Amino acid sequence: MSGETDLIKLYSGRILELAADIPHLGRLDAPQVTVRKRSPLCGSTVTVDLAMQDGRVAEFGQDVKACALGQAAAAIVGGAAIGRTPVELCAARDGLRAMLREGGPTPAAPFDGFEVLRPAADFKNRHASILLSIEAACEAAEKAAEAQSA
Repeated sequence: MSGETDLIKLYSGRILELAADIPHLGRLDAPQVTVRKRSPLCGSTVTVDLAMQDGRVAEFGQDVKACALGQAAAAIVGGAAIGRTPVELCAARDGLRAMLREGGPTPAAPFDGFEVLRPAADFKNRHASILLSIEAACEAAEKAAEAQSA
């Protein structure tokens, strides 16, 4: 099987469905924290806005300019971010990294939707774009939690 055929298979119908319907797409009017992440390899960017209440994400918004894989990952993050703690978001980030880079297990629910991205493990040049949203969400939640405890 050629590399091009493998790449075409990677963009499954489910990935394209996720990319077309990203929850919490758009910026918040008054975020507590904003974090922007960019993949230098492909130029994809994700900007995450969030607000925390009682140690959990209360409001979440994201601006996503990425390939279908990055958009699909952002859809999974957008669907799961509300109600999560910084620890949960960072565990999902670490789990997604391990899944892509080391063949690790799929991150735990509610981030188990990342399983659809497992075939992308073979395409290292796509990893950064896939990780943008969860990395930004983790960093933003950590910053918001630090600000609340200061």
